[in-house]
Amino acid sequence: MTNTAERLDRFMARANAAYYANHDPFADFTTSPEISQIFGELIGAWAAVCWDMLGRPTPVLFAEAGPGRGTLMADATRVLARVAPAFTEAMTVHFIETSPRLRAEQAIRVPMAAWHDALEGLPSGPVILIANEFLDALPVRQFRLVAGRWVERFVQDGAFVERPAFPPENAEDDRSEIEINEAADAFCADLAARIVTDGGLALILDYGRDGNAGNSLQALRDGAPTDPLAEPGSADLTAHVDFAAIARAARGQGAEVQGPVMQGVFLQRLGLFERAERLARGRSETEAATVMGAARRLAEPRGMGSLFVALAIAAPGTPPLPGFAA
Repeated sequence: MTNTAERLDRFMARANAAYYANHDPFADFTTSPEISQIFGELIGAWAAVCWDMLGRPTPVLFAEAGPGRGTLMADATRVLARVAPAFTEAMTVHFIETSPRLRAEQAIRVPMAAWHDALEGLPSGPVILIANEFLDALPVRQFRLVAGRWVERFVQDGAFVERPAFPPENAEDDRSEIEINEAADAFCADLAARIVTDGGLALILDYGRDGNAGNSLQALRDGAPTDPLAEPGSADLTAHVDFAAIARAARGQGAEVQGPVMQGVFLQRLGLFERAERLARGRSETEAATVMGAARRLAEPRGMGSLFVALAIAAPGTPPLPGFAA
């Protein structure tokens, strides 16, 4: 037993660092790129169209934060080589990834990539950055209003404890429970500042809501929910992304924000089902059903279509981007 209480965000950061260094996260959850190749193909095509809208800056960084196995970028670059050779020639591929285990997987699928520990490590210049299920794994702080006083959650001996706290910045939301992701806000602020200075844009896709979730901390182990405080480093800890907060962070740096829109709406506007139908043609009935079922899982409300959200960060004056214009 110990008398030391650790702030929740520090506990979460330490636990996730150990988890991603020593575990295969895809044994516990499945991301959109792993569900269907169409997801990465659409994101690649989206990036190429956006690059054209930006005036075809050359060179341009095509970057991904938290690229998992590298599946999204592998699917994106494959389709880009066929349909957007000019963009392929202009771009260099970059990953923001700290896990040596995942870097090794990514190198198999995207051997041309360059790796960086943080956003600050990316070379200067225009960037088109994709962050799919990246912000949800960044550490959160949680506050509660108890008997008129604010307390903050800490972790001690495998249980939550509460300590007196100053009111959180967004306490005016008139909520009794507030969750703050300072790391996500800082990442989006830094990204927005870079985009305003160097040009480019960013696409963020994650599960969350356009506002504060209050308490959304969850853990997955062996594909099933588990106690987030038990056996630190053995489970994937995540929290819902507050899209209103990251939009404020981006706008605070002078950037423009487009969205948020539901992932299902975003992907359908990009041609998800049209691409699925083309991919299903000529296949067996079983294979075609699998292709269409994966597309529906990505887009339909009862699947990931309404749980996941898309948001773009761009320089001021950027015209409506694909997927965000009705």
